[in-house]
Amino acid sequence: MVDRFIEAGHTVIGCGRSPERIAELAGRHPAPHDFSVADVRRDESVRDWAARILRQFGPPDLLVNNAAVINETRPLWEVPAAEFDDLFNVNVSGIANVVRHFVPAMVARRSGVIVNFSSGWGRSTAPEVAPYCATKWAVEGLTLALAQELPAGMAAVPLNPGIINTEMLRSCFGAQAAAYPDPDTWSRRAVPFLLQLSAADNGVQHSVP
Repeated sequence: MVDRFIEAGHTVIGCGRSPERIAELAGRHPAPHDFSVADVRRDESVRDWAARILRQFGPPDLLVNNAAVINETRPLWEVPAAEFDDLFNVNVSGIANVVRHFVPAMVARRSGVIVNFSSGWGRSTAPEVAPYCATKWAVEGLTLALAQELPAGMAAVPLNPGIINTEMLRSCFGAQAAAYPDPDTWSRRAVPFLLQLSAADNGVQHSVP
């Protein structure tokens, strides 16, 4: 997505937990783009990152929350508590932390689109991924409620990105994951779709076509 947004002429700002991956992104896409090490699970980490970004760039036009992890495939009763908690900390609390520290500036400006990545498993379920399903159903509810809180001119959208051949998908689909588009191919459909979202999409449960 970063490459596609930049190719479309946009400034991209992002964060991640891996210093190595962030350094690689920053090396490929120097200023005006900005990539920082921040942990969305930790409110104080997001707070400090957001404060710097808002001072330097102002509120974002498009805020994308796409950080997520999935549980090791197994029945719910076999999922360790720490693994279960980590899924909620990343997939749900991570979104809340980013919203908490970026959206007030967007509300003050009364413009901007917030896209929270959900999943097909946020609108349906499957065995042995119950914790992941639970987090993505939570993303749907959180986003639809947020949509009701925003002023006119803004939008919050829960987005099912579709099925993408990633390491996460391979962990539960195995070899069948190869039947689905890779991230580069997917991004060429997804980014134009994201860029056309507007206030008219507030509260709409979208899927990448």
